[in-house]
Amino acid sequence: MILFVLSYLGGVLTIISPCILPVLPFVFARADQPFLRSGLPMLIGMAVTFAGVATLAAVGGGWAVQANGLGRIVALAVLALFGLLLLFPSLADRATRPLVAMGARLSRSAEGDMGGSSATFSASLLLGVATGLLWAPCAGPVLGLVLTGAALNGASAHTSLLLLAYALGAATSLALALLVGGKVFAAMKRSIGLGNGVRRVLGVAVLAGVAAIALGLDTGLLTCLSLSGTAQVEERLLARFRPGTPAASAMRAGRPELGDEGAFPSLAGASEWMNSPPLSAEALRGKVVLVDFWTYSCINCLRSLPYVRAWAEKYKDQGLVVIGVHAPEFAFEKNPANVSRAIRDLGISYPVALDNDRAIWRAFQNLYWPAHYFIDGKGRIRYHHFGEGDYAESERVIQRLLAENGNAPPSLEVVAVKGSGVGEAPQKATNRSPETYLGYSRGERFASAGGYVPDRPHSYVLGQLPGRNDWGLAGSWTAGPEFVSLDAAGGRIAFRFHARDLHLVLGPGPQGRPVRFRVTVDGKAPSGDHGMDADAAGQGTVTTQRLYQLVRQQGTVTDRTFTIEFLDPGVQAFAFTFG
Repeated sequence: MILFVLSYLGGVLTIISPCILPVLPFVFARADQPFLRSGLPMLIGMAVTFAGVATLAAVGGGWAVQANGLGRIVALAVLALFGLLLLFPSLADRATRPLVAMGARLSRSAEGDMGGSSATFSASLLLGVATGLLWAPCAGPVLGLVLTGAALNGASAHTSLLLLAYALGAATSLALALLVGGKVFAAMKRSIGLGNGVRRVLGVAVLAGVAAIALGLDTGLLTCLSLSGTAQVEERLLARFRPGTPAASAMRAGRPELGDEGAFPSLAGASEWMNSPPLSAEALRGKVVLVDFWTYSCINCLRSLPYVRAWAEKYKDQGLVVIGVHAPEFAFEKNPANVSRAIRDLGISYPVALDNDRAIWRAFQNLYWPAHYFIDGKGRIRYHHFGEGDYAESERVIQRLLAENGNAPPSLEVVAVKGSGVGEAPQKATNRSPETYLGYSRGERFASAGGYVPDRPHSYVLGQLPGRNDWGLAGSWTAGPEFVSLDAAGGRIAFRFHARDLHLVLGPGPQGRPVRFRVTVDGKAPSGDHGMDADAAGQGTVTTQRLYQLVRQQGTVTDRTFTIEFLDPGVQAFAFTFG
């Protein structure tokens, strides 16, 4: 229920987001009409259509992307016609073709010329559907949470209802604005007689909105502007109400407050266990257990792993059992050989369950990487922590649970861990770039000319990146739902970023052949700013499917343009992360 409330409130907040600007003209074009017969059906059509399209976009494949693209073209044509008819009423009077006649009826409906309430309702609903096909709200923290959950867990009624709640929140704020706007427009027409002038102004606004959407401003410039707008408000909402965030964890007198969050869920369903035979909740009764959900290409998980390893080693003689639940995000992370290699390279010696089907993930009702669940000797979950940080507090939970179990540790000192390489703590104060997926199912801020061409080879062209956090492809690539793959040597990926560290999840092609690459920062070799997987000249090789650290800046962090050129074909690129 809390997530539904958050989704609704996130939608309400879109009224103060720049991303709502392109659809405002379509809404206010009906501001002087009766709300129940004109404005309300339009908002209903907009909300329901957005929820349906967003559900498909979150879980669908290339066919959904292509279908939505065609729908946007049709919607742009309908609304452009609507704008022209508002701007030039004489066009409607001379219309003879069926499509123009339909547009004329829509235009007359907007002005109240269609006498029947049923006709007005239907016309408004149709315009709402068209607007819903075009609306691309900025993916702030709340919408990002919903879409990520949809992508991870697949299509469900729950996903669609969350998206509908978000859309209804936006419709609510727009309805209030429309009610106020309607009174203002009515007063203007009564007192000044500007009916035709208002109509023409609205026609210009509608056409400007169509042009903004057609040029991609609704998903480009306006998205960037909104990152510093509603995102902070949404983050505060999530911190206050969302269960399972560090901010939501109970604290008393500066220390974690232990509660009872339910029984130890089942560990059944793992496809394989590593470093141990299969374990069960029943067999672990009497032990203090830390369950760590992770996946080996997740930078946040890699930063927290040094602490988990240290706890496992320090408290094993007092009865602590650490279990790593490897819940893959990408398909290559389901490969046991890849996971086994990562476990060896990362120095993990405690038991690891391969949760390829997310059975354990669902049993815990988990949503995050990393996620730490602390379970007492009676088999009850007493505390949880999601994400990085708060390591001292988490260790004190372990100490208290061990003491409750009759095995108080000899020292209450906390471990001193200094991560290195990708495990080094992020520089949060200077990180202004978000995790960015490259596959079309979750890709954002893609700046190559013409956008994605799903599931087939395409020669992409990339000019200068227009703004921070924009990225694009150059060369011959095939864009899939999860990753982009290079079809011919010489392809490039560029990203305009602002962070100390830049990482990219990469892998060789299906044949596993190494792929050489060359990195530049602002067109030059990185020199002292190279990451651990590239040398000072920017050269490196993709040999396995994992996260590669390509940039670690040593000096002042500013906006920089990162470019990686692949000298061999076949590479697969999944996601950027920063720190």
